[in-house]
Amino acid sequence: MNIEEKNCCYQKKKERSETEYKDLIHRLNRIEGQIRGIKGMVERDTYCTDILIQVAAVNAALNSFNKVLLANHIKTCVINDIKAGKEETVDELLETLQKLMK
Repeated sequence: MNIEEKNCCYQKKKERSETEYKDLIHRLNRIEGQIRGIKGMVERDTYCTDILIQVAAVNAALNSFNKVLLANHIKTCVINDIKAGKEETVDELLETLQKLMK
C-alpha cells in the first residue's frame, strides 16, 4: 500500500476523454443554473407549485446526469477492470447501484 492509499482521503481517479468531460461539465453547469433559479424563486416569494415543478426538473436533470455517468463508468472503468482481472469492481458496481436505487 502506497502513501496515497494510506491517506484517509484517498479516492480512485479516472481520466475522462475531452468529450466526456465537456458533456458532464455542461450538464452540471445547467443544473447549477437551475438551482440558482430555484433559489431566486424562493427569494422572490414565487408560488410553491411553480418552485416544485422546477425542483422536479432539477431531479430529472440529475437523474439524466447519473445515467450518462453510469453508462460511461460501465463502458470504461468496469470493462477495463474486468479485463485486468479485478472482478471486485462488479461488487463495487452492484453496491453503487443499490445506493442509487434507494
